Amino acid sequence: MYDLAEGVGTFQRDVFPAKAELFAHLADSHRPSTLFISCSDARVVPELITSSEPGELFVVRTAGNLVPAYTPAPDGIAASIEYAVAVLGVKEIVVCGHSACGAMTALAAHHDLSGAPAIAHWLRHADASVARTAADDRGVAALVRENVRAQLANLATHPSVARASAANAVTLRGWVYDIPTGTVEELDTTGRAATLAA
Repeated sequence: MYDLAEGVGTFQRDVFPAKAELFAHLADSHRPSTLFISCSDARVVPELITSSEPGELFVVRTAGNLVPAYTPAPDGIAASIEYAVAVLGVKEIVVCGHSACGAMTALAAHHDLSGAPAIAHWLRHADASVARTAADDRGVAALVRENVRAQLANLATHPSVARASAANAVTLRGWVYDIPTGTVEELDTTGRAATLAA
């Protein structure tokens, strides 16, 4: 098992000194350009995939990269989205799905989640995606793509996002990351994918 304390030591000894000036600047400045919404899956590391420096991404991670449609009820995801858009002024929002997603696999394979009621309840935010791909023979891959599109639609229901979009102040993007190849595809509004340039 990886020793986290040893990792902290490596960071303090090797990484931090090389970026000390950046961290000094970040101590008083928080201006990320992108809100990156991805799955909680440990294999998906937004900063690594995008080669981003500290301070460049505002990251929200949820099981299945799900974004509930806006409601006025207290919601940590909605609060994070609102903060990124209305307070920090991010210029783009990426919803990133990925291959072999456990959440999408559970839905596509109709896993019995009766023993995991919190997971079952959470995954209901993907019901529309499941319905739209029920007849698709591409299984999990199709559901991952449709889910990204659906979460972008949910994201647009958040007032801060709707206002920023109307003012052309933010761009919404849907990505799918393929774990075994490292490729990232961007989805257009129809769900067609184009591989981002290498």
